[in-house]
Amino acid sequence: MGEQSGGRSSIFPMPVRAGNDYFYPMFILGIETSCDETSASVIKDDLTVLSNIIHSQIEHSRFGGVVPEIASREHSLKIESVVSAALEKAGIRKEEIGLVAATNAPGLIGALLVGLSFAKGLAYSLNIPFVAVNHMDAHVKANFLSYPKLKPPFVVLLVSGGHTLLLHCRENKYELLGRTIDDAAGEALDKAGKMMGIAYPAGREIERISKGGNPDAFPFPRALPEKANLNFSFSGLKTALRNQLYKMSKEEIETRKADLLASYQEAVVDALAKKSALALKKTRCRSLLLSGGVACNGRLRERLKLLLGEKNQLYFPSLEYCTDNGAMIAAAGLMKYKQHGADPLNVGASAVFNLTEVNDGL
Repeated sequence: MGEQSGGRSSIFPMPVRAGNDYFYPMFILGIETSCDETSASVIKDDLTVLSNIIHSQIEHSRFGGVVPEIASREHSLKIESVVSAALEKAGIRKEEIGLVAATNAPGLIGALLVGLSFAKGLAYSLNIPFVAVNHMDAHVKANFLSYPKLKPPFVVLLVSGGHTLLLHCRENKYELLGRTIDDAAGEALDKAGKMMGIAYPAGREIERISKGGNPDAFPFPRALPEKANLNFSFSGLKTALRNQLYKMSKEEIETRKADLLASYQEAVVDALAKKSALALKKTRCRSLLLSGGVACNGRLRERLKLLLGEKNQLYFPSLEYCTDNGAMIAAAGLMKYKQHGADPLNVGASAVFNLTEVNDGL
């Protein structure tokens, strides 16, 4: 059995000289199963993506949200075929993999364990290193797939269905600047969709419908507007939409659906954009990294570009790397491995996001 903590496994080839530097040619397999996407990706050690296979579970749409037991079962059924498809598309055999990375936190415990167990078993059978990856750090690292030369310091706006965070990254360590005190931005959009009869996940459909509406039609509230406060709150916004719908007939709701959703989306986007601009000002950073599933929202990117102006730079991944995917796990795993080597095979899974643990692993 080769080394599984710190050193290189015997399967790694000898270093190749490139100018004044040495590098180890390798392929990295990334596995993601934290929620309702089963994904596997193969990347090279220069962050070139060779494959990124994603199986999205449609079974949850009729429940209006992710059912953990169904998610775990679907991951178990699909993980082997998804990994095989990733290897086939990348044009490599499993014996050519040099490093396996998998999400171990945060997420649904049952779902995490499927991918984590598969990754450990594969690494053990191939006698190669394994690395456990924090899902939220991987969303940040997804930016490096599009901008491999990115370097801190920068501010991160991380927005997904489960988390909304503002982070300051200096020397590869994160400082928490602000977070939602109740609902995540993605959850707020999904709940609005559910109230208005849009199937889960609702974010992209809300954006599509909103393009035909007036974002100023309904004065939905912006919570925590204080200039010194970098936290978010979206529960009151959901209540405001619900109260507005109670005042309207079904016919009126349908007639003004685009205006309602455009106004609601604008309230979410406005809060995210203004707090991000304030975070840049407070930290004196000039770079903002947009990460997470809500980074797919075109209106959010437009508002951020407008508020940031020409003096600041906005970065965001290609759309395929914004949502949960194996490529971001592979990228984060490679970066972690270069810093600290492999993780032991007894590393566990956790449902909780712990910033201290993330920083300790970077």
